[in-house]
Amino acid sequence: MPLSWLLCLSIWRFSANQRSWRKKRRSSRLSFHIDLFCFGQHLPMGSSALPPTSSFLSDKKDVGFSSFCTQPSFPCSAQVSKKMVSKKVVSVMTPQQSERKPSTTGAVKTGMTMTEKIFARASEKSQLIPGENVWVNVDILMTHDVCGPGSIGIFKKEFGKNAKVWDREKIVIIPDHYIFTADERANRNVDILRDFCNEQDIKYFYDIKDLGNFKANPDYKGVCHVALAQEGHCRPGEVLLGTDSHTCTAGAFGQFATGIGNTDAGFVLGTGKLLLKVPPTLRFVMDGEMPDYLLAKDLILQIIGEISVAGATYKAMEFVGSTVESLTMEERMTLCNMVVEAGGKNGIVPADSTTFKYLEDKTSLPYEPVYSDGQARFLQEYRIDVSKLEPLVAKPHSPDNRALARECKDVKIDRVYIGSCTGGKTEDFMAAAKLFHASGKRVKVPTFLVPATQKVWMDVYSLPVPGAGGKTCSQIFEEAGCDTPASPSCGACLGGPRDTYARMNEAQVCVSTTNRNFPGRMGHKEGQIYLASPYTAAASALTGFVTDPRDFLQ
Repeated sequence: MPLSWLLCLSIWRFSANQRSWRKKRRSSRLSFHIDLFCFGQHLPMGSSALPPTSSFLSDKKDVGFSSFCTQPSFPCSAQVSKKMVSKKVVSVMTPQQSERKPSTTGAVKTGMTMTEKIFARASEKSQLIPGENVWVNVDILMTHDVCGPGSIGIFKKEFGKNAKVWDREKIVIIPDHYIFTADERANRNVDILRDFCNEQDIKYFYDIKDLGNFKANPDYKGVCHVALAQEGHCRPGEVLLGTDSHTCTAGAFGQFATGIGNTDAGFVLGTGKLLLKVPPTLRFVMDGEMPDYLLAKDLILQIIGEISVAGATYKAMEFVGSTVESLTMEERMTLCNMVVEAGGKNGIVPADSTTFKYLEDKTSLPYEPVYSDGQARFLQEYRIDVSKLEPLVAKPHSPDNRALARECKDVKIDRVYIGSCTGGKTEDFMAAAKLFHASGKRVKVPTFLVPATQKVWMDVYSLPVPGAGGKTCSQIFEEAGCDTPASPSCGACLGGPRDTYARMNEAQVCVSTTNRNFPGRMGHKEGQIYLASPYTAAASALTGFVTDPRDFLQ
């Protein structure tokens, strides 16, 4: 074969190989882009259907976060030749991005819930999704006499004996649990708090020195969760952490509030930051006119009974609807207080005119409320027609052991306890007094009254009960044969030392407005606690049995 022919043949073969190589390369690139797109949308290759983008809520059905996918401009693998689909995902490099501040204007790419927005602001991110771990800047850290000494010890150990806290004006220290007792160790805890606050010049330390007369202590407040609200430390859009599981009470103000341990608190004392995981949100829509025999305690007992004590584990519980909007701030606090009894990370209520009015004379600091977007993704949604609910109790020994109060009418009781962060606010005592006055009867079992704070104690003795002819709560309680209202504190809610007022030192049956009924919670490990609203507690005190308050209110 002539040399010229051989040269032409070689050139032709080389060109053919180049065309074949380019074709394979284009196919490989397309396959890679298809794989990459489906991986980014959390969709397996071979999926032939995509969920509609408008379906973000489900009534009592789990909605997986990975199921939300924007419809692509070209079909996913169903309409692509199998020969063009690669079964491997090639390594992807994340492009470097400059620091971005939280967006305040412009379109929102992905809708966020209230809790997610607060996390985004506190972590200086523009977008967050549940499951992300982020460092959040803390607005308020609260601790008390039970956990404060331990948190302080960890702070000094890790940051140094002479270390200073990150911000003396953002730390709130409130002795409240074991106060009116002769127990030396309990008293020593308050001394430790006092020494630390003096050393660090903590601005908000609500001290108590005279245990014989709480009124002689102008700085003393009482139960931390109620005092935080009354003293203006609860503000919409902020992050409030506390060394107490019921710190979630403050979520009533449209903020993220949750309990943390001593180790985390020690770290926050030194840095003002904490690494937290963004929780998914359960949404509870409560509509309907609230019957005059129901209180917020009945609503939260209904919810906990519905989803169980583990139903909201590490989830945010958002409360909305016309019923929630009609609740007072103190009733919203009751609602959020007990989300932890369902395992919730936090409870939250959107701030509105009721919130703003409450805060008018409480704080002068600026705050910025946040609200869930219309496209926000909720893990699950529950809808409740409040008008159909009846008074409830939680039977021993779990907050989710729900029962109708009328179903327990044969349960004989030994005592009634009205108090705590859940049921010791001014409106709780007003409700109990209203029922006592309406009945015109006297209690048949010892009935203990423990105002949450010094302000609540003053209200009990000074504010007239509506419809009672100008009588105050204290006057009505005295006429009904109740015990004299005790010094404000957590009282027997957590049991405490044996000399704690109203502690259950015997195996008795108690109807209580507190939030937990575990064995030993209020003292004796064989005691039986029925959690109830102030209405139900007062009605039960009048009969000596668990009683539906409608027997006296209608």
